[in-house]
Amino acid sequence: MQAFVIFRPMKGSLYLVSTPIGNYGDITIRALEVLRNADFIICEELKEAHRLLAHYGIDKELITLNEHNEKDAVNDILLRLTGNKSAALISDCGTPLFSDPGHLLADVCISQKIKVVPVPGANSLLPALIGSGLDFEKFYYYGWLSPKKNVRRQQLFKLKNIKEVIVLMDTPYRLKSLLEDVVKILGKNIPIVLAYQLTMENEEFYRGNAIEILRIAEDRKLKGEFVLILNNMKNY
Repeated sequence: MQAFVIFRPMKGSLYLVSTPIGNYGDITIRALEVLRNADFIICEELKEAHRLLAHYGIDKELITLNEHNEKDAVNDILLRLTGNKSAALISDCGTPLFSDPGHLLADVCISQKIKVVPVPGANSLLPALIGSGLDFEKFYYYGWLSPKKNVRRQQLFKLKNIKEVIVLMDTPYRLKSLLEDVVKILGKNIPIVLAYQLTMENEEFYRGNAIEILRIAEDRKLKGEFVLILNNMKNY
């Protein structure tokens, strides 16, 4: 029987560590070992990082890197990595760099021959797809739409011509307005799946056409995290 070996991050390396999207049980052993043994952790927001790490009993130096300070933070982090330190990058939840800050840091590290190591784990995209009941052998990931109504509607209008399963994401408070725009631009009968509060106790998949899901969102006052999947492959 092979003995379990404690993982030690390589010095001078950046680890992109996936963390749970809601359920703290959805973290890998490898992710925990990286977080425990890295010299420091780069996080999006201190409050979220402290809450996550405290749950696992991990106490590490934290450096914030977000949309407000990314350019300045990258220089400091780069100096540490070239000084033979190891770092773990986490986002507020899920897989780093996926609609989150960190792209500039990863790009700079790669250009400077610093090893960048992805540590796979929790994300919202794949659970939403596999639980949707749709045929997603091929799908189109658009991600986050613009918060500006006019721009968002223009984006949806362009998506109307893409005959694929389409994956959208947005903030909880824009769910109702997004569904209203889907009805208005793509039509009330387009089949959709709303993957709601994934991995949480109140996780739910709402399946139907756009107008039906809009009514459910209104009636139940849904305001949680979600992934919206449009089945634009069918004629309707």
